Amino acid sequence: MPRHRPPSIRASKDCAACGRPFQWRKKWEKVWEEVKYCSDRCRHDRNRAKHV
Repeated sequence: MPRHRPPSIRASKDCAACGRPFQWRKKWEKVWEEVKYCSDRCRHDRNRAKHV
């Protein structure tokens, strides 16, 4: 990705845990294809919905 893109044209995905959309971040630049969750909270709570 170019160095700077406005938020309106950044890549986005839907979170696997909460279903909300989230946008590409610089810290995910090298692993964007592997990112599934929008936050650490969703990543830690991914199994909670299955057990409740």
